[in-house]
Amino acid sequence: MPRGHYLIPLRDVVALTATIYHFDIQLADVDRGVYEPLAFRVACQPSETDEYLMSRVLAYCLEYAEGIGFSKGIAEPDVPALFVRDLTGALTVWIDVGAPDAARLHKASKAAPRVVLYTHREPRHVLQALTGERIHRAADLELNAIDRVLIDGLVARLERRNSWELSVTERHVYVAVGGVTVDGDVTRFVVP
Repeated sequence: MPRGHYLIPLRDVVALTATIYHFDIQLADVDRGVYEPLAFRVACQPSETDEYLMSRVLAYCLEYAEGIGFSKGIAEPDVPALFVRDLTGALTVWIDVGAPDAARLHKASKAAPRVVLYTHREPRHVLQALTGERIHRAADLELNAIDRVLIDGLVARLERRNSWELSVTERHVYVAVGGVTVDGDVTRFVVP
């Protein structure tokens, strides 16, 4: 056996579990007229980045409506990262995060009347990957790029228990956390 490599008995292997984060957020979304105190928990799988987690949390706040919820994330690959369901349980909004491929967005557009994507990635690269691909109702797809300064500032202040005051005015997000305000734009792009 090569030096530095060890066999670990299967009984000693421990599966990595999700980390649970708690959020208490005072939401003031002037753009949509939504003013709500939010309290929720988010599971972050070991393979997810903190940037992805922050994007999911911001998407939850920016899309907050009755019936919104989180999926189990990458543990459920065929469902959206977040969703909105009406009182009958029907899916009304499919909310994805990151840089899903065109096939996933095609499926989403057939499953829900509204599809929204929030990305913390370079929007030019996300758009380039989607350009010319077959996506049902591609013109209706809402692509929102979250400013990296906002994401990075929130990641730097991420704790297991988080208390934020989040305001949205003209698609500019301000988050007061721990005596500091982090802010940035959420820019909408059109999928060609």
